[in-house]
Order: sequence, then structure tokens, then C-alpha cells
Amino acid sequence: MIEDKVRLEFMGDQALLLRLPENVPIETGEALDRLLSLRAALLRELEGVDGIEDVTMGYRSVAVYARFEDVAPEDLLARARRAVRSLRSLAAPRTSAGARVHLPVVYGGDFGPDLDEVAERAGLSPQDVVRLHQEGVYRVAMIGFSPGFAYLIGLPEALRVPRRATPRSRVERGSVGIAGFQTGVYSFATPGGWQIIGRTPVALFDANRASPSLLSPGDVVRFEAVTEEEYHARFGAYT
Repeated sequence: MIEDKVRLEFMGDQALLLRLPENVPIETGEALDRLLSLRAALLRELEGVDGIEDVTMGYRSVAVYARFEDVAPEDLLARARRAVRSLRSLAAPRTSAGARVHLPVVYGGDFGPDLDEVAERAGLSPQDVVRLHQEGVYRVAMIGFSPGFAYLIGLPEALRVPRRATPRSRVERGSVGIAGFQTGVYSFATPGGWQIIGRTPVALFDANRASPSLLSPGDVVRFEAVTEEEYHARFGAYT
């Protein structure tokens, strides 16, 4: 079973990493389902334990960040092993449904400068790119790169184009991009090399919110095309 092959290794004196085998597919969501189950099992084992700072997910791993002056590494390792063993009796990964989030997007023009290039690479019209991107049902696989930036799987195969050959020095906050099998939204204005096809007014990260990151692993995201006028009219309502 996959759970028998989970690799456990310490990341210096900061964290314990639990890594799935490299052959567990990411694009299909199998890795995500198993990691969500593993994270849930870890949280049960770690409930009430002093020194646990965070439990975060990557594409193929879960990291438990801890203060080892408050929790012994061997205790953390034992709890992690119990969490892994608890999954072996499951016929299928046991996960809870994530939140469902709709994001309005202005596609093309100044908001999506790479839309035409994506269409050309994919052999589609810009209108077909927008239609297909909206039809996708996306799942948040992990948060990374910058606070609140969600890596989304579920991009239709017809839209899977490579990153830009030359990254931009600045990609605006809210920009919706494509890179390979992924789509995502820039949570801050940063350098970036994804193909930008649109922009949303929704704030993906806000330190003043109770949960600063709008999205979490396991959430489901749908995109909705809006006009530039609607973008500006709804800006306050969505942020």
C-alpha cells in the first residue's frame, strides 16, 4: 500500500517531513487525497501536543513544524508513524469536503496579456480558452510561492501550455495564470513566469482576516468571466 512507503525525515531542527512516493500522481488528485487524509490523521495524533507550530502540505508531502525544545523529536516521530499506520486500514483516502469558492475574472486585454499566446499555443481561439478555463473544476493542492498563492489542479488538458520563456519582473496581484497542468492566482504583485490570462479583484491573502489565506488545500475553485465594468463595480464586494 502507498502508506507503507511514506518516507519520514527531519528537516534539521525545524520540522518533520512525511513524503509520498514519487510515483503517486499529482495531476489526478490522488496525491492530494492521500495527503489530506494524512494531514487529518496527523492533526488527530498531535492534538494537545505542546510545541507544534504548523502542519503544511506540498504537492507530495506534509511537513510538521515544531519547537523541539517543547516536543521531543522521537515523540513527534512516533506520533507521525501512528498517523501513517492509521491509514492502512482505509479502503480509500478519508477526506472532508473543502470550501467552494467562485472567483470573478476579467480575461484578456491588459488584465490577461498572455491570453492570445495561450490560445495560439493550444490551437484554440481566445474565446475557447476562456470557456474551457471557466469549465474547469479546480482543487487547491497546496499554498506556496507567496502567502495565499494557491496551486490549483484540474486544468483542462487542452490548456496545458508551458511557462513563459522569460519571466516578468512584475505580475499584478490577482493575476490568473497557467503553467503546465496548473492554474493559479497571484496573491501579491511579484515577479513570475506563468502565462497570465486574466485578473480577479478577490484578495487571496489578507492579514486582517481571521484566516488570512482565502484558500486552503482541498478547497474547490471555479472561475467566472466578468467584464471590466463588473470588475470595478464588484471590487469592494469581493475584497
